[in-house]
Amino acid sequence: MLLYLHGFRSAPASHKAQALRARMAALGLEDEFWCPQLPVSGHAAVALAEARIRQCCDRGLSRPTLVGSSLGGYYATWLAERHGLAAILVNPAVLAPLSLETYLGTQTNLYTGESFDFTPAHIAELRALDVPQISQPERYWLMVETGDEILDYRNSVTKYAGARQTVLEGGDHSFTRWTDYLDDILRMANLIS
Repeated sequence: MLLYLHGFRSAPASHKAQALRARMAALGLEDEFWCPQLPVSGHAAVALAEARIRQCCDRGLSRPTLVGSSLGGYYATWLAERHGLAAILVNPAVLAPLSLETYLGTQTNLYTGESFDFTPAHIAELRALDVPQISQPERYWLMVETGDEILDYRNSVTKYAGARQTVLEGGDHSFTRWTDYLDDILRMANLIS
């Protein structure tokens, strides 16, 4: 099972989520992909993911692998540490409580068009989910592009020191070379050999 956690103001309709879903469907693995619309609340977002993790365990399925993009990478780190899971992090928002403070107020989801209020209480929830240091770097794969216009990739390189790291020159926050790595992601999740 692969659990994809999208970023802030994003959705399951994002390019990365849809490309991964399509690749998995082409391989007959569509039932192994899960990507919900995450709530604005960090606590509610991780609770939703934890419910799915529990379902996998209760059904005797293999332990899921997390894929987190941007804010989803922040959540994936917390979940990986709490549940001992592997995580693939794509341009993760390692300093989410700080980097998202500039978004306080009314926001619009880039894919659904829905408006929502992003409040100081949401920032406080993000602070509560902070992982100061990862415990087992070998469980992580960091994927960043140096041209990320939103987040400084160097913060991620430092935070995930010792983890597998793919640091690509150029690109942007969307991780422009995403489709080049889909099969490698599925291999890390033990879904293909």
